[in-house]
Amino acid sequence: MSDAAAQAPTRARVVSIAGTDPSGGAGLMADLRTMAALGAYGMGIVTNVVAQNTQGVYGVSPVEAEMVTAQLTAISDDVTIDGIKIGMLGDADIIIVVREWLESLARGAGRNGGTLSRPPVVLDPVMISTSGTRLLEADAVEALQGLISSGLIDVVTPNIPELAALTGSAIPGTWAEVVEMAAEYSRRTGARVYAKAGHLTGSEDRSDALVSWKSEGSENGSVHTVSLPGTLVTTKNTHGTGCTLSSALASFAAAGMSWDDAARHAKIFMNGAIFHADELAVGHGHGPIDQLWNTTYGTGVNA
Repeated sequence: MSDAAAQAPTRARVVSIAGTDPSGGAGLMADLRTMAALGAYGMGIVTNVVAQNTQGVYGVSPVEAEMVTAQLTAISDDVTIDGIKIGMLGDADIIIVVREWLESLARGAGRNGGTLSRPPVVLDPVMISTSGTRLLEADAVEALQGLISSGLIDVVTPNIPELAALTGSAIPGTWAEVVEMAAEYSRRTGARVYAKAGHLTGSEDRSDALVSWKSEGSENGSVHTVSLPGTLVTTKNTHGTGCTLSSALASFAAAGMSWDDAARHAKIFMNGAIFHADELAVGHGHGPIDQLWNTTYGTGVNA
């Protein structure tokens, strides 16, 4: 073992499993930028090559499931993983191999007899893009539901339309309905739900909530809700919000925070990223939010 490998890490090591975005605003590109901004060392597994920009999605080409497995194995055979963010999966075959890989981590199946442990996992159920394009094939929804309910996912971060799709319900119109739906989904699946207010209209309140069902045996239990304050920012530039949030959650959890604290810090980071979105001036459609708003990296290009 090299001296570098033997040293304690200075940064949490976080893997993103996601699709691409050549415009940089979402997907793997946004994930890695978010992780860097929050002090994590980001690594990336490509699941789908996506032709998209700020105006829409023009094509999606899934990576062969065997190649996804090869990428996952290459990372876990060599690198200690402190956190995992799962984004766009695209089809049932990819969902299955990702689940099998997570199960191998949970079993402690390491290379050369070594042991691994499952790190914290955040899943952003990428089903519908901001522009309205369906990004998850219909026949993959059942496999995704099974993954979320498997005990391998700690937090799921659906937007309101995705939460409605996952629960088979009508899109809720009030925040109270969103939280109730999130609590029921947490009870059904065992995963925490980061409920997002971004698609609600008629209010400037954009407070989110981390919702979890605390089982007390049989059907008994209680709902634990962490309120996460936020206010409306008037902007059309919200491309990549789901990717950024889930990556921030995974990064903070990988650094050792509790899920409640990770959610609080992720919401603060998101508030800033959305507030500074218009300063980027990227594209002619729904531009990206600024994942680097809390860094000085952006000042060097035009200095």
